[in-house]
Amino acid sequence: MNDFQDKARAATIAMRDVFPATPLLRNAHLSDLYDADIWLKREDLSPVRSYKLRGAFNAMRKQEGGRFVAASAGNHAQGVAFMCRHFGKKGVIFMPVTTPQQKIQKTRIFGGDAIEIRLTGDYFDDTLRAAQEYCVEQGAHFLSPFDDDDVIEGQASVAVEIEEQLGRIPDHIVIPVGGGGLSAGTLGYFGTGTQYSFVEPLGGACLQAALKAGRPVKLSSVNTFADGAAVGQIGERTFARLSGVGLANSLTIPEDRLCTTMLDMLNVEGIVLEPAGALAVDALKDLGQSIRGRTVVCVTSGGNFDFERLPEVKERAQRFSGVKKYFILRLPQRPGALKDFLNVLGPEDDIARFEYLKKSARNFGSVLIGIETTDSANFTSFFAKLDAAGFTYQDITDDEVLAQFLI
Repeated sequence: MNDFQDKARAATIAMRDVFPATPLLRNAHLSDLYDADIWLKREDLSPVRSYKLRGAFNAMRKQEGGRFVAASAGNHAQGVAFMCRHFGKKGVIFMPVTTPQQKIQKTRIFGGDAIEIRLTGDYFDDTLRAAQEYCVEQGAHFLSPFDDDDVIEGQASVAVEIEEQLGRIPDHIVIPVGGGGLSAGTLGYFGTGTQYSFVEPLGGACLQAALKAGRPVKLSSVNTFADGAAVGQIGERTFARLSGVGLANSLTIPEDRLCTTMLDMLNVEGIVLEPAGALAVDALKDLGQSIRGRTVVCVTSGGNFDFERLPEVKERAQRFSGVKKYFILRLPQRPGALKDFLNVLGPEDDIARFEYLKKSARNFGSVLIGIETTDSANFTSFFAKLDAAGFTYQDITDDEVLAQFLI
């Protein structure tokens, strides 16, 4: 056993005085669906509903005294807060001003009197800069969410537990990637003993960008929907460990497709996953036949999901699945025009939205219409009937600019 494995095991043993191992559970539904032996490593069931407290624990147990500083709007903040309270150490957690109150409150509950929360900046880059400046001024210890050797070592405890619970190393492990702490730790512990799939949200694929460039690079933009894995640049330390994994083992998942898996896991299994936590399960759709008959572990990395976002998740899932579309209809301003349109609808088509935008001409008006149906194939018939009836329309379902303002 190498030195990193020894340290990861020692960290795991030390953690047992603070929280129990998260479950490794075989999922019958997914196993039957993919004709494989599918297990879920349920990091969404940790005390802070993510794996982030592992790295925070390991880093703090190695530091004597001092004040810890973190910059985060989510899981890292909660993990640091939890561990500050456990160790009785003072922490200052910088969060963007735009952070939802639910996340601020949860962080405050976990940290209690041990932490101070400072709301700084509208964007995370501003928050991070303020946290780092504070560290320089106060001589405090900045605790990175991923780019820290002790944090990477602590996240490797996930792999230690998997081996202990399964009784062996799995044939294939599927890991979500944000800044790379969890994936670097898992790779460092398992080495070449298993097949890997490293999964990122399409709008935050910083590992894939780094693999193509041969070095960490900053993404020009980041889609923050899967905020637990939406990182603009992979860490220097983490990429040093991940640089040889190969593009063939790197997968990206469209954010809207991720929503279909979140709903499936909630409706079928009763498992609440945040977007980043669903990445590994969603990736099974792409792995398909390659995992047939194999033992596969998917790391469900977090379950900090605000149910106020559920309508958005459902909306995005429906649009991705093709069962909901939006379009702008040029509707004649005459008696019976609306009835003519309604006659085009099929028996499984429902109007989800109907809104006059403006009268574009004296005799016509522009209408925003949303249609839900039970099968995406129904839209083929629907649009054919619209064309035959002579209606003028524009499908804006996938038009990001128009959708942002109108939907």
